[in-house]
Amino acid sequence: MRKPSGVLMSGTYVSPRVPPGPAGTQSLRAMRDAPLEFVTAMAAHGDVTRHDADGEPVYMLNRPDLARYVLKENGTNYTKDRTPDDDMLRPLLGNGLLTSNGAEWAAQRRRCAPAFRPAEVNRFDQVIVAAAEQLAAQWRGSGPVRVDHDLTSLTLTVIVKAMLGTDIGGAGEGFGRAVDAVNRFIGHYVPSDDPDPADTAARYVGFQRARAFLDQVTRVIIAARRAGGPGDDLLSALLTDGHPHPGTGPAAAGPAGGPSGGPSGGPGAGPGAGPGGGPGGPADVELRDQVLTIVMAGHETTAKSLTWTLYLLDRHPEAAAAVRAEIDEVLDGRAPTAADLPALRRCRQAVQEAMRLYPPVWLISRRSVAADVIDGYDIPAGSLVCVSPWVLHRDPRYWDDPAVYRPERFDPEQAARHLSHQYLPFGGGPRICLGQHFALVEATLVLAVILRDLRMELVPGFPVEPEALVTLRPRHGLMMVPRPR
Repeated sequence: MRKPSGVLMSGTYVSPRVPPGPAGTQSLRAMRDAPLEFVTAMAAHGDVTRHDADGEPVYMLNRPDLARYVLKENGTNYTKDRTPDDDMLRPLLGNGLLTSNGAEWAAQRRRCAPAFRPAEVNRFDQVIVAAAEQLAAQWRGSGPVRVDHDLTSLTLTVIVKAMLGTDIGGAGEGFGRAVDAVNRFIGHYVPSDDPDPADTAARYVGFQRARAFLDQVTRVIIAARRAGGPGDDLLSALLTDGHPHPGTGPAAAGPAGGPSGGPSGGPGAGPGAGPGGGPGGPADVELRDQVLTIVMAGHETTAKSLTWTLYLLDRHPEAAAAVRAEIDEVLDGRAPTAADLPALRRCRQAVQEAMRLYPPVWLISRRSVAADVIDGYDIPAGSLVCVSPWVLHRDPRYWDDPAVYRPERFDPEQAARHLSHQYLPFGGGPRICLGQHFALVEATLVLAVILRDLRMELVPGFPVEPEALVTLRPRHGLMMVPRPR
């Protein structure tokens, strides 16, 4: 590591306290091509590390209490603004709940929070179960199925019906392909010495098409809800709150012009960015951003968590047998309801452990507002500070045999011994995922329906490896064969 410059204090030369880390500027290409290996290697340097990348220092925190400090205890000093999280998500999602900051973020969260309260979520159990029953029937007796895409379609159907009061029909399959295209583009940081400009350009074209498709789906959802009149779902609340003008679609301005441009219909991007009709209400562009954020955040991570759960249960027959035995005992062949959730603890734990080994959000980034000191090391103002759930979830100091799939880790007695911010599948602090209860309820009920009737077996020889893009997904998808029980 290069020697840091010191400062004069009362006439005495004082060197800043710099964390350990690798020497020299790190290869952005290597970081992009193998990000999980990179964050794992960084953690070997210590609990707080520093490396130089893309012309700036990056600090990584590899201990639960340090994650808690940045995400919660001193969270006001650490913003998502100008972070990799922001850079990846803003081109697609605009200024929605995942990307906004400060008072604007707080207002958006207050507006959305009532819809995600447990009592509200549980009343959508039949929406979830009906979608799962339909998928199980589709899979029953079929050949190999693309599990990750089919689960994406299912979770998309559920979030749109439950939170937005709309049925998007057959758009689910296309949505899955669009999400893949978006991930391929925004999930890779492109260094200045891009090794393959043609590939980057092709991925950008795919991103533009995918974004246009997602904007179209979002417009259809908003228009359908407006046409259907008021309801008791989240979108109705957003429409009532803002009274946006009918017909002034959020994507009126069309796609932005380049990879670093703002989202279609983004701030200042044309007529769709004008103010809404209600006094103080959100503009139509905010409505677009919020709806697309709800749709993306509300389906993508749950679909990936279920995908990894089915894969891991196939690889661990004893755990799968325990889950199936529980389903047989609790359900006895019938469909589950929200009332069964407390008894379906093995199903829930199977998902929780999958989210430990394959956390949907594998890296959390923040930028310091003011200078700080973390674990004795100086963090200058404006520094990029990162926490990796992938690293924390596999640290042998906090998890016995961390590479082994053991759903019983989340038995109440064992889970009570987990340290705060040791387990971060939904992030931490005030910005913890608003939909975490929804995600676990949905994943538990879907898993119960599928495994009640089917055994899901990996296609022999099919390669499975994690790919860290925006979310942690199987690089080649997941092909499995449904077998009747």
